[in-house]
Amino acid sequence: MNQSISRRHFLQGSAVLGAGIIALPPGSQRTAGSVSMPAKAEKLRIAVIGVGGRGADNLQGVAGEQIVALCDVDRGRLNHAASQHPDAHLFADYREVLALDSLDAVVISTPDHSHAPAAALALKAGLDVYCEKPLTHDIYEARRLAQLAVEHSAVTQMGTQIHSWDNYRRVVERVQAGQLGPVREVHVFVNGKAWAGTEMPRDKPAIPADLDWDLWLGPAAERDYHPSYHPAGWRRYWAFGGGTMADMACHYMDLAYWALDLRYPQKIRADGPGLHPELTPAGLRVHYEFPARGSLPGLTLSWYDGDRKPEVLAELGLEEWQNGVLFVGDEGHLIADYTKLAMGPGRLSEMPAPPEFVPKSIGHYQEWIQACKTRGVTSCDFAYSGPLTEAVLLGNLAYRSGKELEWDARGMRVLNQPALDSMIRVKARDGWSFLD
Repeated sequence: MNQSISRRHFLQGSAVLGAGIIALPPGSQRTAGSVSMPAKAEKLRIAVIGVGGRGADNLQGVAGEQIVALCDVDRGRLNHAASQHPDAHLFADYREVLALDSLDAVVISTPDHSHAPAAALALKAGLDVYCEKPLTHDIYEARRLAQLAVEHSAVTQMGTQIHSWDNYRRVVERVQAGQLGPVREVHVFVNGKAWAGTEMPRDKPAIPADLDWDLWLGPAAERDYHPSYHPAGWRRYWAFGGGTMADMACHYMDLAYWALDLRYPQKIRADGPGLHPELTPAGLRVHYEFPARGSLPGLTLSWYDGDRKPEVLAELGLEEWQNGVLFVGDEGHLIADYTKLAMGPGRLSEMPAPPEFVPKSIGHYQEWIQACKTRGVTSCDFAYSGPLTEAVLLGNLAYRSGKELEWDARGMRVLNQPALDSMIRVKARDGWSFLD
Protein backbone atom coordinates (compact mmCIF):
# COMPACT_ATOMS: atom_id res chain seq x y z
CA MET A 1 0.00 0.00 0.00
CA ASN A 2 1.35 3.40 -1.01
CA GLN A 3 2.43 5.39 2.05
CA SER A 4 3.54 8.48 0.15
CA ILE A 5 0.23 10.35 0.23
CA SER A 6 0.85 13.40 2.37
CA ARG A 7 -2.09 13.50 4.80
CA ARG A 8 -1.89 9.81 5.75
CA HIS A 9 1.20 10.26 7.90
CA PHE A 10 -0.62 9.48 11.11
CA LEU A 11 -1.49 5.99 9.86
CA GLN A 12 2.11 4.85 9.88
CA GLY A 13 2.74 2.19 12.48
CA SER A 14 -0.87 1.07 12.51
CA ALA A 15 -1.46 -2.64 12.80
CA VAL A 16 -3.82 -2.55 9.81
CA LEU A 17 -1.65 -0.67 7.33
CA GLY A 18 -1.45 -3.77 5.18
CA ALA A 19 -4.87 -3.60 4.70
CA GLY A 20 -30.64 27.06 -10.50
CA ILE A 21 -33.91 25.22 -9.90
CA ILE A 22 -33.36 21.86 -11.36
CA ALA A 23 -35.21 21.57 -14.64
CA LEU A 24 -34.18 18.05 -15.62
CA PRO A 25 -36.10 15.09 -14.15
CA PRO A 26 -34.68 12.91 -11.38
CA GLY A 27 -32.45 10.10 -12.56
CA SER A 28 -31.37 11.72 -15.83
CA GLN A 29 -29.18 9.25 -17.69
CA ARG A 30 -25.46 9.61 -18.10
CA THR A 31 -24.59 10.18 -21.77
CA ALA A 32 -23.28 7.11 -23.51
CA GLY A 33 -19.53 6.83 -23.47
CA SER A 34 -18.99 9.72 -21.05
CA VAL A 35 -17.62 7.45 -18.34
CA SER A 36 -16.54 3.84 -18.03
CA MET A 37 -19.23 1.90 -16.18
CA PRO A 38 -19.15 -1.69 -14.94
CA ALA A 39 -21.32 -4.34 -16.49
CA LYS A 40 -24.35 -5.43 -14.44
CA ALA A 41 -22.66 -8.49 -13.05
CA GLU A 42 -19.54 -6.68 -11.84
CA LYS A 43 -19.08 -5.26 -8.38
CA LEU A 44 -18.88 -1.52 -7.92
CA ARG A 45 -15.53 -0.16 -6.80
CA ILE A 46 -16.56 1.97 -3.82
CA ALA A 47 -14.82 4.35 -1.43
CA VAL A 48 -16.44 4.99 1.95
CA ILE A 49 -15.71 8.38 3.52
CA GLY A 50 -16.54 8.42 7.23
CA VAL A 51 -16.63 4.92 8.72
CA GLY A 52 -17.86 5.46 12.29
CA GLY A 53 -21.41 6.00 13.52
CA ARG A 54 -23.72 6.17 10.52
CA GLY A 55 -20.67 5.51 8.38
CA ALA A 56 -20.27 2.06 9.91
CA ASP A 57 -23.89 1.23 9.05
CA ASN A 58 -23.49 2.56 5.53
CA LEU A 59 -20.28 0.59 5.04
CA GLN A 60 -22.16 -2.55 6.03
CA GLY A 61 -24.92 -1.63 3.60
CA VAL A 62 -22.55 -1.66 0.62
CA ALA A 63 -20.15 -4.34 1.88
CA GLY A 64 -21.21 -6.75 -0.86
CA GLU A 65 -19.46 -4.56 -3.42
CA GLN A 66 -15.69 -4.07 -3.78
CA ILE A 67 -14.54 -1.70 -1.01
CA VAL A 68 -11.48 -0.08 -2.57
CA ALA A 69 -10.84 2.69 -0.04
CA LEU A 70 -11.77 3.66 3.51
CA CYS A 71 -11.36 7.20 4.79
CA ASP A 72 -11.72 8.70 8.25
CA VAL A 73 -9.95 11.43 10.20
CA ASP A 74 -10.20 9.27 13.34
CA ARG A 75 -7.62 6.49 13.22
CA GLY A 76 -9.44 4.36 15.79
CA ARG A 77 -12.58 4.27 13.69
CA LEU A 78 -10.57 3.73 10.53
CA ASN A 79 -8.64 0.82 12.04
CA HIS A 80 -11.86 -0.86 13.14
CA ALA A 81 -13.36 -0.60 9.66
CA ALA A 82 -10.11 -1.75 8.06
CA SER A 83 -10.08 -4.90 10.19
CA GLN A 84 -13.25 -5.93 8.33
CA HIS A 85 -11.95 -4.85 4.91
CA PRO A 86 -8.23 -5.65 4.96
CA ASP A 87 -7.78 -5.11 1.21
CA ALA A 88 -9.01 -1.51 1.29
CA HIS A 89 -6.58 1.38 1.00
CA LEU A 90 -6.69 3.72 4.02
CA PHE A 91 -6.90 7.49 3.97
CA ALA A 92 -7.41 10.38 6.34
CA ASP A 93 -8.07 13.01 3.64
CA TYR A 94 -11.03 12.47 1.32
CA ARG A 95 -9.49 14.80 -1.24
CA GLU A 96 -6.87 12.12 -1.86
CA VAL A 97 -9.50 9.38 -2.05
CA LEU A 98 -11.41 11.27 -4.73
CA ALA A 99 -8.26 11.70 -6.80
CA LEU A 100 -8.04 7.93 -7.31
CA ASP A 101 -8.76 6.63 -10.79
CA SER A 102 -9.91 3.22 -9.58
CA LEU A 103 -13.39 4.16 -8.27
CA ASP A 104 -16.94 3.94 -9.57
CA ALA A 105 -18.80 5.36 -6.59
CA VAL A 106 -18.46 6.86 -3.13
CA VAL A 107 -20.45 6.73 0.13
CA ILE A 108 -20.21 9.88 2.30
CA SER A 109 -21.02 9.72 6.02
CA THR A 110 -19.07 12.63 7.48
CA PRO A 111 -20.50 15.34 9.77
CA ASP A 112 -22.95 17.59 7.92
CA HIS A 113 -20.51 20.43 7.22
CA SER A 114 -18.30 18.13 5.12
CA HIS A 115 -21.03 16.51 3.03
CA ALA A 116 -21.08 19.02 0.19
CA PRO A 117 -17.33 19.47 -0.40
CA ALA A 118 -16.79 15.71 -0.57
CA ALA A 119 -19.86 15.12 -2.73
CA ALA A 120 -18.97 17.96 -5.12
CA LEU A 121 -15.47 16.59 -5.65
CA ALA A 122 -16.88 13.12 -6.22
CA LEU A 123 -19.45 14.32 -8.77
CA LYS A 124 -16.82 16.32 -10.63
CA ALA A 125 -14.66 13.19 -10.73
CA GLY A 126 -17.47 11.33 -12.52
CA LEU A 127 -18.45 9.19 -9.53
CA ASP A 128 -21.88 8.11 -8.37
CA VAL A 129 -22.65 9.31 -4.84
CA TYR A 130 -24.54 8.08 -1.78
CA CYS A 131 -24.62 10.79 0.92
CA GLU A 132 -26.08 10.76 4.41
CA LYS A 133 -28.90 13.12 5.36
CA PRO A 134 -29.21 16.02 5.53
CA LEU A 135 -27.68 16.27 2.10
CA THR A 136 -25.82 19.48 2.97
CA HIS A 137 -25.07 21.99 5.70
CA ASP A 138 -26.24 25.13 3.88
CA ILE A 139 -28.93 25.94 1.33
CA TYR A 140 -26.67 26.85 -1.59
CA GLU A 141 -24.87 23.53 -1.23
CA ALA A 142 -28.12 21.57 -1.56
CA ARG A 143 -29.04 23.38 -4.75
CA ARG A 144 -25.54 23.11 -6.18
CA LEU A 145 -25.18 19.37 -5.55
CA ALA A 146 -28.49 18.76 -7.32
CA GLN A 147 -27.17 20.75 -10.28
CA LEU A 148 -23.83 18.93 -10.31
CA ALA A 149 -25.57 15.56 -10.25
CA VAL A 150 -27.50 16.49 -13.39
CA GLU A 151 -24.46 18.04 -15.08
CA HIS A 152 -22.41 14.87 -14.55
CA SER A 153 -25.32 12.43 -15.07
CA ALA A 154 -24.52 10.80 -11.74
CA VAL A 155 -26.62 8.22 -9.92
CA THR A 156 -27.21 9.65 -6.46
CA GLN A 157 -29.05 8.74 -3.27
CA MET A 158 -29.48 10.54 0.06
CA GLY A 159 -29.37 8.30 3.13
CA THR A 160 -33.00 8.55 4.22
CA GLN A 161 -33.37 4.81 4.66
CA ILE A 162 -36.97 5.00 5.92
CA HIS A 163 -38.01 6.13 2.44
CA SER A 164 -37.50 2.54 1.34
CA TRP A 165 -39.66 0.99 4.08
CA ASP A 166 -43.11 -0.36 3.23
CA ASN A 167 -45.15 1.82 5.59
CA TYR A 168 -44.25 5.06 3.82
CA ARG A 169 -45.35 3.50 0.54
CA ARG A 170 -48.75 2.60 1.93
CA VAL A 171 -49.22 6.17 3.23
CA VAL A 172 -48.29 7.66 -0.15
CA GLU A 173 -50.82 5.40 -1.86
CA ARG A 174 -53.67 6.37 0.47
CA VAL A 175 -52.95 10.10 0.21
CA GLN A 176 -52.46 10.07 -3.55
CA ALA A 177 -55.56 7.90 -4.05
CA GLY A 178 -57.57 10.74 -2.49
CA GLN A 179 -58.81 8.91 0.60
CA LEU A 180 -58.41 12.09 2.67
CA GLY A 181 -59.71 14.44 0.00
CA PRO A 182 -57.56 17.51 -0.74
CA VAL A 183 -54.85 17.93 1.91
CA ARG A 184 -54.32 21.51 3.05
CA GLU A 185 -52.52 20.97 6.36
CA VAL A 186 -49.66 18.75 7.52
CA HIS A 187 -48.05 18.48 10.96
CA VAL A 188 -44.65 16.81 11.37
CA PHE A 189 -43.42 16.23 14.91
CA VAL A 190 -40.44 14.57 16.58
CA ASN A 191 -40.48 14.43 20.37
CA GLY A 192 -38.37 11.34 20.95
CA LYS A 193 -34.98 12.86 20.14
CA ALA A 194 -33.27 16.17 20.82
CA TRP A 195 -29.95 17.68 19.79
CA ALA A 196 -29.69 20.86 21.83
CA GLY A 197 -26.59 22.80 22.78
CA THR A 198 -26.29 23.91 26.39
CA GLU A 199 -23.03 25.86 26.58
CA MET A 200 -19.89 26.46 24.60
CA PRO A 201 -16.77 24.57 25.71
CA ARG A 202 -14.33 26.65 27.72
CA ASP A 203 -11.42 24.30 28.32
CA LYS A 204 -8.83 23.36 25.70
CA PRO A 205 -7.95 19.68 25.98
CA ALA A 206 -5.20 18.22 23.83
CA ILE A 207 -6.15 16.84 20.44
CA PRO A 208 -6.21 13.02 20.62
CA ALA A 209 -3.26 11.40 18.90
CA ASP A 210 -5.60 9.40 16.68
CA LEU A 211 -7.52 12.43 15.38
CA ASP A 212 -6.55 14.80 12.56
CA TRP A 213 -8.43 17.84 13.83
CA ASP A 214 -7.61 20.09 10.88
CA LEU A 215 -9.12 17.56 8.47
CA TRP A 216 -12.13 17.12 10.74
CA LEU A 217 -12.79 20.88 10.52
CA GLY A 218 -12.49 20.78 6.75
CA PRO A 219 -14.43 23.77 5.35
CA ALA A 220 -15.43 25.09 8.81
CA ALA A 221 -13.63 28.04 10.36
CA GLU A 222 -10.72 27.16 12.59
CA ARG A 223 -11.44 26.56 16.29
CA ASP A 224 -9.91 24.57 19.11
CA TYR A 225 -10.63 20.87 19.41
CA HIS A 226 -13.07 19.73 22.08
CA PRO A 227 -14.64 16.30 22.71
CA SER A 228 -18.08 17.90 22.69
CA TYR A 229 -17.67 18.16 18.90
CA HIS A 230 -16.27 14.73 18.07
CA PRO A 231 -17.74 12.20 18.02
CA ALA A 232 -21.47 12.89 17.44
CA GLY A 233 -21.89 16.04 19.55
CA TRP A 234 -21.23 18.26 16.52
CA ARG A 235 -24.97 18.24 15.75
CA ARG A 236 -25.49 20.69 18.63
CA TYR A 237 -23.43 23.44 16.96
CA TRP A 238 -24.48 25.58 14.01
CA ALA A 239 -20.92 25.48 12.64
CA PHE A 240 -21.16 21.74 11.98
CA GLY A 241 -24.81 20.63 12.16
CA GLY A 242 -28.33 21.91 12.58
CA GLY A 243 -29.76 20.40 15.74
CA THR A 244 -32.76 18.11 15.85
CA MET A 245 -34.33 19.59 12.75
CA ALA A 246 -31.34 18.92 10.50
CA ASP A 247 -30.98 15.42 11.96
CA MET A 248 -34.59 14.26 11.81
CA ALA A 249 -36.66 16.42 9.43
CA CYS A 250 -35.30 14.78 6.29
CA HIS A 251 -36.73 11.50 7.61
CA TYR A 252 -40.18 12.77 8.58
CA MET A 253 -40.81 15.65 6.17
CA ASP A 254 -39.81 13.21 3.45
CA LEU A 255 -43.18 11.50 3.76
CA ALA A 256 -45.11 14.73 3.18
CA TYR A 257 -42.80 15.72 0.33
CA TRP A 258 -43.34 12.39 -1.38
CA ALA A 259 -47.08 12.03 -0.85
CA LEU A 260 -47.94 15.62 -1.75
CA ASP A 261 -45.38 16.39 -4.47
CA LEU A 262 -43.80 19.28 -2.55
CA ARG A 263 -40.81 21.27 -3.73
CA TYR A 264 -40.01 24.82 -2.56
CA PRO A 265 -41.93 26.70 0.17
CA GLN A 266 -42.91 30.33 -0.36
CA LYS A 267 -42.99 31.51 3.26
CA ILE A 268 -41.31 30.19 6.40
CA ARG A 269 -41.52 31.35 10.00
CA ALA A 270 -40.19 29.75 13.17
CA ASP A 271 -40.19 30.17 16.91
CA GLY A 272 -38.20 28.58 19.71
CA PRO A 273 -36.15 29.46 22.78
CA GLY A 274 -33.80 32.42 22.82
CA LEU A 275 -31.33 32.28 19.96
CA HIS A 276 -27.72 31.42 20.69
CA PRO A 277 -25.26 32.30 17.90
CA GLU A 278 -23.40 28.99 18.22
CA LEU A 279 -25.81 26.46 19.80
CA THR A 280 -28.89 24.73 18.39
CA PRO A 281 -32.21 25.03 20.24
CA ALA A 282 -33.92 22.57 22.60
CA GLY A 283 -37.30 22.91 20.89
CA LEU A 284 -38.40 24.38 17.59
CA ARG A 285 -41.62 25.05 15.71
CA VAL A 286 -41.53 25.96 12.02
CA HIS A 287 -44.43 26.84 9.72
CA TYR A 288 -44.13 26.57 5.94
CA GLU A 289 -46.51 27.77 3.24
CA PHE A 290 -46.40 25.81 -0.04
CA PRO A 291 -48.09 26.91 -3.26
CA ALA A 292 -50.61 24.90 -5.26
CA ARG A 293 -49.08 22.14 -7.41
CA GLY A 294 -51.17 21.37 -10.49
CA SER A 295 -54.52 20.13 -9.19
CA LEU A 296 -53.22 19.98 -5.60
CA PRO A 297 -54.12 22.95 -3.37
CA GLY A 298 -51.66 25.09 -1.47
CA LEU A 299 -50.97 23.90 2.05
CA THR A 300 -49.28 24.67 5.34
CA LEU A 301 -46.73 22.29 6.82
CA SER A 302 -45.70 22.68 10.45
CA TRP A 303 -42.66 21.10 12.10
CA TYR A 304 -42.31 20.53 15.86
CA ASP A 305 -39.40 19.11 17.85
CA GLY A 306 -38.20 18.94 21.45
CA ASP A 307 -40.99 19.99 23.78
CA ARG A 308 -43.16 21.29 20.95
CA LYS A 309 -46.15 19.26 19.79
CA PRO A 310 -49.16 20.03 17.57
CA GLU A 311 -52.29 21.00 19.50
CA VAL A 312 -54.40 19.23 16.89
CA LEU A 313 -53.20 15.86 18.23
CA ALA A 314 -55.25 16.34 21.38
CA GLU A 315 -58.24 17.53 19.36
CA LEU A 316 -58.14 14.31 17.33
CA GLY A 317 -57.37 12.00 20.27
CA LEU A 318 -53.87 11.21 19.01
CA GLU A 319 -51.82 12.27 22.03
CA GLU A 320 -50.08 8.90 22.30
CA TRP A 321 -48.10 9.53 19.09
CA GLN A 322 -44.61 10.77 19.98
CA ASN A 323 -43.24 11.09 16.46
CA GLY A 324 -45.12 11.24 13.21
CA VAL A 325 -46.65 12.95 10.21
CA LEU A 326 -50.30 14.05 10.39
CA PHE A 327 -52.10 14.76 7.11
CA VAL A 328 -55.32 16.76 7.51
CA GLY A 329 -57.59 16.57 4.48
CA ASP A 330 -61.09 17.77 3.69
CA GLU A 331 -62.46 14.25 4.30
CA GLY A 332 -60.39 13.19 7.32
CA HIS A 333 -56.89 12.64 8.63
CA LEU A 334 -54.06 10.14 8.41
CA ILE A 335 -51.20 9.86 10.90
CA ALA A 336 -48.08 7.76 10.41
CA ASP A 337 -44.61 7.12 11.73
CA TYR A 338 -41.94 4.79 10.36
CA THR A 339 -43.87 1.56 10.88
CA LYS A 340 -47.59 2.20 11.34
CA LEU A 341 -50.46 4.40 10.20
CA ALA A 342 -53.99 5.22 11.34
CA MET A 343 -56.90 7.08 9.72
CA GLY A 344 -59.99 8.82 11.01
CA PRO A 345 -62.55 9.84 11.89
CA GLY A 346 -65.34 7.28 11.77
CA ARG A 347 -65.58 5.39 8.51
CA LEU A 348 -62.06 6.38 7.44
CA SER A 349 -60.59 4.30 10.27
CA GLU A 350 -61.89 1.17 8.52
CA MET A 351 -61.29 2.25 4.94
CA PRO A 352 -59.47 -0.48 3.00
CA ALA A 353 -56.18 0.31 1.39
CA PRO A 354 -56.22 1.17 -2.31
CA PRO A 355 -54.48 -1.19 -4.75
CA GLU A 356 -50.74 -0.93 -4.24
CA PHE A 357 -49.07 1.15 -6.92
CA VAL A 358 -45.75 2.09 -5.29
CA PRO A 359 -43.47 -0.91 -5.88
CA LYS A 360 -41.67 -2.54 -2.98
CA SER A 361 -38.10 -1.30 -2.59
CA ILE A 362 -35.21 -3.70 -2.97
CA GLY A 363 -33.55 -1.75 -0.14
CA HIS A 364 -32.11 1.73 0.08
CA TYR A 365 -28.52 0.67 -0.57
CA GLN A 366 -29.42 -1.91 -3.18
CA GLU A 367 -31.56 0.66 -5.00
CA TRP A 368 -28.50 2.85 -5.40
CA ILE A 369 -26.11 0.01 -6.23
CA GLN A 370 -28.40 -1.40 -8.89
CA ALA A 371 -29.00 2.04 -10.39
CA CYS A 372 -25.25 2.67 -10.52
CA LYS A 373 -24.80 -0.51 -12.53
CA THR A 374 -27.77 -0.08 -14.86
CA ARG A 375 -27.84 3.75 -15.03
CA GLY A 376 -31.26 3.60 -13.48
CA VAL A 377 -33.18 5.83 -11.08
CA THR A 378 -33.18 5.95 -7.27
CA SER A 379 -36.04 7.18 -5.09
CA CYS A 380 -34.02 9.78 -3.14
CA ASP A 381 -31.68 11.14 -5.78
CA PHE A 382 -30.33 14.65 -5.32
CA ALA A 383 -33.03 16.11 -7.61
CA TYR A 384 -35.54 15.01 -4.96
CA SER A 385 -33.50 15.19 -1.77
CA GLY A 386 -31.92 18.54 -2.64
CA PRO A 387 -35.22 20.49 -2.41
CA LEU A 388 -36.21 18.48 0.68
CA THR A 389 -32.93 19.38 2.38
CA GLU A 390 -33.33 22.99 1.27
CA ALA A 391 -36.70 23.23 3.00
CA VAL A 392 -35.30 21.70 6.19
CA LEU A 393 -32.44 24.19 6.25
CA LEU A 394 -34.82 27.07 5.56
CA GLY A 395 -36.59 26.17 8.80
CA ASN A 396 -33.37 26.66 10.74
CA LEU A 397 -32.66 29.85 8.80
CA ALA A 398 -36.07 31.27 9.74
CA TYR A 399 -35.42 30.53 13.40
CA ARG A 400 -31.96 32.09 13.33
CA SER A 401 -33.21 35.19 11.50
CA GLY A 402 -36.12 35.75 13.88
CA LYS A 403 -38.39 36.81 11.01
CA GLU A 404 -40.80 35.32 8.51
CA LEU A 405 -38.96 34.58 5.29
CA GLU A 406 -40.32 35.17 1.81
CA TRP A 407 -38.39 32.63 -0.21
CA ASP A 408 -37.59 33.25 -3.86
CA ALA A 409 -36.72 29.72 -4.95
CA ARG A 410 -35.68 30.66 -8.47
CA GLY A 411 -33.33 33.38 -7.24
CA MET A 412 -32.36 31.37 -4.14
CA ARG A 413 -32.74 34.39 -1.89
CA VAL A 414 -34.93 35.76 0.87
CA LEU A 415 -36.84 38.64 -0.69
CA ASN A 416 -37.48 40.47 2.56
CA GLN A 417 -34.12 39.70 4.21
CA PRO A 418 -31.20 40.22 1.77
CA ALA A 419 -28.76 40.29 4.70
CA LEU A 420 -29.25 36.53 5.04
CA ASP A 421 -27.27 35.81 1.88
CA SER A 422 -24.18 34.96 3.93
CA MET A 423 -26.16 32.24 5.75
CA ILE A 424 -27.64 30.84 2.55
CA ARG A 425 -24.12 30.25 1.28
CA VAL A 426 -21.56 29.91 4.07
CA LYS A 427 -18.02 30.82 3.11
CA ALA A 428 -15.71 27.81 3.19
CA ARG A 429 -12.26 27.91 4.72
CA ASP A 430 -9.47 28.43 2.20
CA GLY A 431 -8.70 25.22 0.35
CA TRP A 432 -12.10 23.66 0.96
CA SER A 433 -14.43 25.29 -1.57
CA PHE A 434 -15.17 22.79 -4.35
CA LEU A 435 -18.69 23.64 -5.47
CA ASP A 436 -17.94 26.17 -8.23
